Amino acid sequence: MSENKIKYIENNVLEEGYYSIEHKSGLQIFVYPKDDYASTYAVFGTKYGSIDTRFKRSDRENFTEIPAGTAHFLEHKLFESEELDAFQRYAKTGASANAYTSFDRTCYLFTCTGNFKENFEILLDFVRHPYFTEETVKKEQGIIGQEIDMYKDSPEWECLFNLLDAMYVNHPVKIDIAGTKQSISEITAEMLFACYDTFYNLSNMALAVSGNTTVEEVLGVADRLLTKDEEVTVERAFLDEPAEIVKDYVEENLPVATPVFAFGYKESHDAPERTLQEEIAMSLILDIVAGQMSPLYKELLDDGLVNNTFSTEYFHGYNYAAPLFSGESVNPREVAARIKKAIGALKDSLITTEQFETVRKKQYGKTVRAFSDVDTLANGLVVSHFVNEELFSEFEVIKDLDLDFVNNLLVRSFNENTAVLSVVCQKQDN
Repeated sequence: MSENKIKYIENNVLEEGYYSIEHKSGLQIFVYPKDDYASTYAVFGTKYGSIDTRFKRSDRENFTEIPAGTAHFLEHKLFESEELDAFQRYAKTGASANAYTSFDRTCYLFTCTGNFKENFEILLDFVRHPYFTEETVKKEQGIIGQEIDMYKDSPEWECLFNLLDAMYVNHPVKIDIAGTKQSISEITAEMLFACYDTFYNLSNMALAVSGNTTVEEVLGVADRLLTKDEEVTVERAFLDEPAEIVKDYVEENLPVATPVFAFGYKESHDAPERTLQEEIAMSLILDIVAGQMSPLYKELLDDGLVNNTFSTEYFHGYNYAAPLFSGESVNPREVAARIKKAIGALKDSLITTEQFETVRKKQYGKTVRAFSDVDTLANGLVVSHFVNEELFSEFEVIKDLDLDFVNNLLVRSFNENTAVLSVVCQKQDN
């Protein structure tokens, strides 16, 4: 254990903390003990998502281009082995296991109330030992092809990606995380191994465990199973994305009882990634504009224009960002018009000190409550590491946030020329 560099990071507000470990294998490991919890949650993630379709390894001269959907495809295939797949192994221990691919990461996880060491060994084992053949890849192409068709029948999923397709000209965020039937048909076993060797290098990954566990328990397994990779860094490359949108309205017809909508503003910033300060400031702005205590939300609800599906989100990642409003509405165009009007009025008057302090206190309380959830903690540790932040940084950012900074973000982020409305509705009979 002496070869591992261990640091304890404590938060005075919560009176608890976590261990940050630079493991001798090159992997960053986090352990957040919760002694009074019965369950344990572990997540093993790599900074590799659906947008990573063009990249260059530090030990290669040329960029590699891969088909859309490869990261998601690789996630599916990694559960397989020559004998029992990982789900079958977890079924024997009683753990609940899963995985997900997002735009910028892929994560493998489990939660259990017993047999932690055995479950942890399964996680480290299958993620570290890929098994692909051309035959199994071909079989998976059919399975994921069916999954892509299934997503096409999801109004909310289609609405989001129609929005992104209308918003972004070149950025791969506009392409479904699972890819297309055409793109996944181009994936080969050789290609999967190449992506695995690049992005599943331990220096590009992070592991977090929270709940009923100890540092000694986690490192006892990690020290035994993890060996050092030859360190490789990855340079990502994207085509230039113009500030302009493709179109401001897109509509698709699907059998829905009530139209589904997504409305957002494409942002343009100098830096490729948003800071934690910008992320929190935008969440405060969205709460003021359309949160459940806002005049706009009450107005939309009273007029029957939205229901309890209405929500806001700051959608952002590498080279993309957009504040979004979504839900169901009998008149999405009117909802979008009222959101625009409310934002325009707020930009004219600016956020007051009273409004700012109210939502800041609310955000602080929400952050405190999140630390009671072990899966939120573990996933938060991985995500924070991938964006070079510490898990507790949010407390200081909220406390130090400046009203002028929030108002400046408000003024520059909501450009009516980059607003897009996406609607999925029932086709009207002529």
